[in-house]
Amino acid sequence: MIFVTLSYKFEITMSYNEKFMRRAIELSVRNVEEGGGPFGAVIVKNGEIIAEGTNRVTADHDPTAHAEVSVIRKAAKQLDTFDLSGCDIYSSCEPCPMCLGAIYWAHLDNLYYGNTKADAKAIGFDDSFIYDEINLLPEERQLKTSQYLSEEAIAAFEKWRDKEDKVEY
Repeated sequence: MIFVTLSYKFEITMSYNEKFMRRAIELSVRNVEEGGGPFGAVIVKNGEIIAEGTNRVTADHDPTAHAEVSVIRKAAKQLDTFDLSGCDIYSSCEPCPMCLGAIYWAHLDNLYYGNTKADAKAIGFDDSFIYDEINLLPEERQLKTSQYLSEEAIAAFEKWRDKEDKVEY
């Protein structure tokens, strides 16, 4: 009897996840048909889609307008908060480093994805060099990186540290 109940709950969860994943995939396919990149994402709260997004990099001339970042921006605006705790994100592809960072910063509860980063690499979306660069010391990275005026820049951090009415995020 318990096995049947667990199996039934598993089927509900799978169809619930499949519904939202299929929507993310549908958005990605449609975006390609409309001239965009092959990426789509949805954010769900309490069983309802709060926001949908697609890759808008070329359409908006914005290198940060990946599907996941786009949908996080929409969901945050829709819910009037920067904290998306209690929400899940469904993405047609495993997120790149930027999007994964945004997902963590948004405090999303769960990430579900379709294609892998290896699948993305196979069609020309290769982020492996970014993963490699992150692990290097700044002076070893391909991007020329220099630190300047740290003694002056620290003033904002000190003000933040001492601010009593700050909103943590």
